Amino acid sequence: MFKAKRRTLSNGLKVVLVHIPNSPTTTVEVRVETGSKYESNKELGLSHFLEHMCFKGTKKRPSAAEVHKVFDELGAVNNAFTSTEVTGYWAKASSKNVLKVIDIVSDIYLNTVFKKEDLDKEKGVVIEELNMYEDQPKSMAGELFNSAMHGNQPAGLPIIGNKKSINSFTVKDLYNYRLKHYVAGATTIIVAGQFEDGKTFSAIKDLFSKAPRTRKFGKKKTKIMHRGVRIVHKYKDTDQAHLVVGFRSFPYRDKRNKIVGLIRGILSSGMSSRLFHRLREELGICYYVSALNGSSTDHGEFGVVSGVDPKRIDVAVEAIMGEFEKLKKDLVSEEELKKVKTSLISRMYMSLETSDDVLDYFSNRSTFYGDLKMPTEIEKEILAVKPKDIRNMANELFTNKDTLLAVVSKNINKTKLKKALSLK
Repeated sequence: MFKAKRRTLSNGLKVVLVHIPNSPTTTVEVRVETGSKYESNKELGLSHFLEHMCFKGTKKRPSAAEVHKVFDELGAVNNAFTSTEVTGYWAKASSKNVLKVIDIVSDIYLNTVFKKEDLDKEKGVVIEELNMYEDQPKSMAGELFNSAMHGNQPAGLPIIGNKKSINSFTVKDLYNYRLKHYVAGATTIIVAGQFEDGKTFSAIKDLFSKAPRTRKFGKKKTKIMHRGVRIVHKYKDTDQAHLVVGFRSFPYRDKRNKIVGLIRGILSSGMSSRLFHRLREELGICYYVSALNGSSTDHGEFGVVSGVDPKRIDVAVEAIMGEFEKLKKDLVSEEELKKVKTSLISRMYMSLETSDDVLDYFSNRSTFYGDLKMPTEIEKEILAVKPKDIRNMANELFTNKDTLLAVVSKNINKTKLKKALSLK
């Protein structure tokens, strides 16, 4: 299916090469282990802002227009992203142009020149991005949940920062942050598609041999800040209430996640899933409902998200909690579990149909799990889960110890919601 291997340069930089037979495209990504969790209070949002600024021009291509032009000349698509723990720069093009893509992406990562006039303009762009999220109550509910779960520590703060922090950034801040975090030991270059091993590895080695060898800066361990059943609410005058109800789960490398993934599937994988059937088909109280399991290197959260009539929030919460109770009490049938396993395995393989999808899979494996485990191995792990594993995990996961409900809506009735939220 795929052939993947990983090598490490003498400066500590990791290279992951993934061959995809007959792929017409190849995707290249430079990923660095830094994000909002690595920021100090004064740096809130700086990882994300730096990602924006890395497209403003380099020594070789001194303007944003020239950077974008060389991608367009190749017919490439490209972008970047910032999360709590990683920042990535990627581009996808015809496989015959892989060496050119590596050259451009490396130039952006290593050689960006920061100018005050670009910084001042980009502040306006990022603030408008922030305003866009503020106009999306569904996104706000997720931010509210995250903030309430983790409090005033990096894991609980927004990746994008806030208007005050964004407006405070200087050119010096950008250079200092890049010098501190964009180092060889924290960087991985991933190539997925069709390419010649020797030429590709030599190009990467030549371009990244001068990447800073300074030590990799770590991040503070995420602490448990709150315990118990809690409800948090943010007022917004909307026609629909957006909610997240969830619990603490497990970090990336915890083996229990394969069972949690199946619980997520039982609840919301497909239109025959339990939550979809209960909330949409039986009660008719929502358009969307989904279960999510979000992992990080040192913590995790399991949650259910939905948008409902503000007058029926308590009905929705009671129905969601009822599905948790069923999983704790009753064994899932072999038939239902087989259906969910088939669904998850099928979706996993369907999510690996393009070079950028394959790259994302192996980037995450390398960065967060420290391996290049094949999808076939993941399939075997999923198939090995038994009904009793599901019930045992449901009893471990769904407890009153860390139950949190976050709601973005008009007014709420906390008394009703508190009653609906408690588990037996």
